[in-house]
Amino acid sequence: MGQITSQLGQLLVQSIPTIVLVLFLVAFLNRLFFTPLSRTLEARTKATSGALAEARRQADRAAEKFQEYEKAIQSARQAIYHRREEVRRISLSERDSKLQAARGRAEALVNDAQADLDKQTVIAKAEMAPAVQSLATEVTVALFTPHLSGRGPGGVQA
Repeated sequence: MGQITSQLGQLLVQSIPTIVLVLFLVAFLNRLFFTPLSRTLEARTKATSGALAEARRQADRAAEKFQEYEKAIQSARQAIYHRREEVRRISLSERDSKLQAARGRAEALVNDAQADLDKQTVIAKAEMAPAVQSLATEVTVALFTPHLSGRGPGGVQA
């Protein structure tokens, strides 16, 4: 067992330069390679997560703007609807007033025409009264007086 221990001791002494070299390589690689690499990976992670966070913030702002635009569009539609209803109501009111005025004028024209017809009827009756009277007299005379030609009353042959 002593021989194994001395061989292990000798092996350990011979491996000291290798252990020092490995420790030196680990420190060297850690300082020149792994530290910058981990800083780069960390910066990349921050940039990626920062970009995602910024994208989420922008998406939230876009959603808010969309909501605002929707509200604005809805209020504009309501304003247009109310204005259209107001214009429609005013148009109906104007139409009704024009119809009333037209009816009034038409009624006045009808009344004037009726009055004119009544006047013309009275005038026509007054003008026709003497003619009717003379025509009635002629008809009566023609019917009830015998003619010399031998016809009976009214000029009818017997």
